[in-house]
Amino acid sequence: MSGAAAGSSWFQRFLLPGFAMKAVIIGGGYATGRELAEYFLPAGPWGGLAGMLLAMLLWSVIAAATFAYARMVGALDYRAFFADLLGPAWIAFEIAYLLFVVLILAVFGASAGAIGEAMFGWPSVAGAVLLALGILATVSLGNRAVEGVFKYVSFLLYGVYALFLALSLWRFGDRIAAGFATPAPWDGWASGGLTYASYNIIGAVVILPVLRHLTSTRDAVIAGVIAGPLAMAPAILFFVCMVAFYPAIGAETLPSDFLLRQLNAPVFHLLFQTMIFAALLESGTGAVHAINERIAGVVRRRRGSDLGAASRATIAGLLLLVCMFVADRVGLIALIASGYRLLAWLFLAVFVLPLLTIGLARLVRRHSVPAKEIAA
Repeated sequence: MSGAAAGSSWFQRFLLPGFAMKAVIIGGGYATGRELAEYFLPAGPWGGLAGMLLAMLLWSVIAAATFAYARMVGALDYRAFFADLLGPAWIAFEIAYLLFVVLILAVFGASAGAIGEAMFGWPSVAGAVLLALGILATVSLGNRAVEGVFKYVSFLLYGVYALFLALSLWRFGDRIAAGFATPAPWDGWASGGLTYASYNIIGAVVILPVLRHLTSTRDAVIAGVIAGPLAMAPAILFFVCMVAFYPAIGAETLPSDFLLRQLNAPVFHLLFQTMIFAALLESGTGAVHAINERIAGVVRRRRGSDLGAASRATIAGLLLLVCMFVADRVGLIALIASGYRLLAWLFLAVFVLPLLTIGLARLVRRHSVPAKEIAA
């Protein structure tokens, strides 16, 4: 990693990993508010916030460990990472990740289809096809194009969410205050936060290609700690707005569209839906790019050459062809409610637990060696 990191900027070392992880996490359910309604709203306004802060803390800890371990072993794709961490059992993660990609791309397709239908009256498949073409065009251009999407969409996203909160406080701030003042049980806040953190933390290992900019283990730990708040901040802003219409908003397929209708600001409505589509683009790009980089790593080791644009586009096209049309058959709410909880348990078993036991032990052992040698 050191050669690629020689000319890296402060942004690339400390912020880009968090922006990239946020890109994978935000996805269809987070951007539209559907995931927040599913996992946090049932615990009430304050319980939901507590669950979100728990998830954010877990993301920071696990991302810091992931980035440090990846740098230690020189892993820039998930296959190399798990081959070192799990040995021959790395295939278990591969299977879990492929299930994850099928599910999230289907969710993204369902979200894009719902946005197109709500905004323009398009058939639901039209939005999914438009999203697929955007992902295909971006991933075919490789690392530089993908990192550009992570960077510029992030600026758009944070700005739009901040404006969303400001407009919501202006239009129905009294309802938000009343929502937080309403007594509600905190039932399930910890399990909601743990579940949400568990299946989304996969973002930390999906975005390993951007870690080529890190220059030290210190960089890795700082970037990981920062990644949690960067990934969760927009969700917290969004959740605060949702509290204005708690608990009814929990039944909405697109809580974002419901809130935007209450704001009655057509120009901002269009801007927000454009931002969501951009967020879906960066999330889908991150997930597909990880598979391209995993295959590219094998090609480099066996043939000594990189994966070309045509090959990247072909791989992405095959993935998207399958996943986007699952969305049209199943629907957004069913996909999020049924599939994500299973993935949470899978990723706890094949990623989080091995990393926080085997991985941390190896990190501590590796970094304790120099101190022992000096003492000797």
